[in-house]
Amino acid sequence: MKPTSLVLLVLAIMIPASLALASETPDKIHPLQPQAGSGGHRIPGVSCLSWRLAVETDNIRDWDLVPWACENYVGHYMLGHQYRKDCNAAAWAAYNYAKGMTLKKDGKDVWIFDIDETALSNLPYYARPDNAFGAKEYNETTFKEWELEGKAPAVPAILGLYKRLLKLGFKIVFISGKSESLRSITVYNMKKVGYHTWEKLILKQTSESGTTAMVYKSKQRKELEEAGYRILGNMGDQWSDLLGTHVGNRTFKVPNPMFYIA
Repeated sequence: MKPTSLVLLVLAIMIPASLALASETPDKIHPLQPQAGSGGHRIPGVSCLSWRLAVETDNIRDWDLVPWACENYVGHYMLGHQYRKDCNAAAWAAYNYAKGMTLKKDGKDVWIFDIDETALSNLPYYARPDNAFGAKEYNETTFKEWELEGKAPAVPAILGLYKRLLKLGFKIVFISGKSESLRSITVYNMKKVGYHTWEKLILKQTSESGTTAMVYKSKQRKELEEAGYRILGNMGDQWSDLLGTHVGNRTFKVPNPMFYIA
């Protein structure tokens, strides 16, 4: 990396949230902190920071739950300033790459986003005591009830990036593991928080319910390329969003230490 680029990246991480990519988006995530009771207390003998690093770098795979001893740490991270800074850094890196691209302006240059924990945040749900930031077993019933409320806020940095990519001329494609049955409420939720337009919004069909995320998303990306689209960027919170086949020119990982999807 060139020295000037490195300096700019450091500045993007250190810059206050009010001046970062998320500046135009109201923060509906951080105000949850006082309600969560997550003080980020030290845990003797357990390095939760090292555990989170291993999760984010895909060194720990196929894990089921956040270690119980790390619930407070993960809650403090997700509801605090560091999560916002990490999202801003990912969004800045993506935008810095995107603005250097020469688009063909034929409507076929696309940028792929995942939805849950990428475009939209489910932190209001995961912050509940019954979910404990991923330290308790996933409850499909209560999560679907939450989805049907259509109240998930945007991840501010990603919404800011989305708007800038549109201005650059990218076509946006959302590929999500959400069920097709949730299309109406998903569209409502996304438009309500600022995602007003896209080229495609791809949701999982009932016939694909047994397919892993990596296989499902690889198939959808392949179909996009077969239709003539060029995948120039691909962004998600899970490694299964970014690995597999037809991943695109560049991939960008959004932080998420609360759960793992293969």
